[in-house]
Amino acid sequence: MSTQVLPGEASHATFPSYYHKHLEFEIVKKASKTIFTCQACGYQTPKWMGKCPDCGGWDSLVEERQAATGPLAIKRHASVAPAAPVPIDSIEIENEKRLLTAIQEFDRVLGGGIVAGSLILIGGDPGIGKSTLMLQALYGLAGRGHRVLYVSGEESIRQIRLRSKRLGSVSPNILVVSEVEVDAVLAMIDATRPAVVVIDSIQTMFSPELGSASGSVSQVREATVRLMLMAKRSGIPAFLVGHVTKDGAIAGPKLLEHMVDTVLYFEGDRNHIFRVLRAVKNRFGSTNEIGVFEMKDKGLDEVANPSAVFLSERPAAAAGSVVAASMEGTRPIL
Repeated sequence: MSTQVLPGEASHATFPSYYHKHLEFEIVKKASKTIFTCQACGYQTPKWMGKCPDCGGWDSLVEERQAATGPLAIKRHASVAPAAPVPIDSIEIENEKRLLTAIQEFDRVLGGGIVAGSLILIGGDPGIGKSTLMLQALYGLAGRGHRVLYVSGEESIRQIRLRSKRLGSVSPNILVVSEVEVDAVLAMIDATRPAVVVIDSIQTMFSPELGSASGSVSQVREATVRLMLMAKRSGIPAFLVGHVTKDGAIAGPKLLEHMVDTVLYFEGDRNHIFRVLRAVKNRFGSTNEIGVFEMKDKGLDEVANPSAVFLSERPAAAAGSVVAASMEGTRPIL
């Protein structure tokens, strides 16, 4: 016996294909909602503007797809178990055992070595020597028996091998991989359990769950958050190499510098042999320390006595010249 449906009494069950298609259209429509994000400061607006009202940057707003919310976001983070609060007096305090890289200038700027579970951001101009410094630091850790992981999103493993051979930084304890997907990188870290991880660079990291392009504000922020959670929960310290803008600031939202524990700037002129490593933020040490390096054919050499280097450029017996002493962290520099 057929069921008669009166006008105005049609139900979802009567026309299942129509409503299913309509529902799918609504999900796609909501998922494809876009927003314009400033690539300099992270300001967001539903409409495009030529000038960012927050930082004043021109032509810096880029269209990006919004991150999933609701059930999709819950499913995405379902594997993350919530942490339970504990009384502060029940937390045991132990002396921090820092990892030493065998580069004294580098360890001094970090505050005496690498703290377990720390997230360190290092920025500098292209070609200044950030990747060289990271590879030499990993080689120092590998020489002390630590297994380390170097993740490159800009170079192939063959290019890394050639540069490592030139620097004399070849060790079986250094694991290298060319990868840009955050999920794959986190899976490698979980499988290999290295002592230290280097991500070169954070702007190349990509999450397919976000519709924006690699290097955008949302991609950089998402990758940094997930790497920060990995570092805090596993105790594996991670270095994030970041590009800088024309103004000398690390590319990406300013929120990026607030999320990490330490921010280092590698400064210097590409046409000059000397480089200066400076900490502008350090939760585990002083921000007044600087490290001085000299760029040579086989990589960076630390300068143990910067005063002698600076005074060597002083003209001898010049009228009106004077030597001044200034304290940089724990040591005086002439």
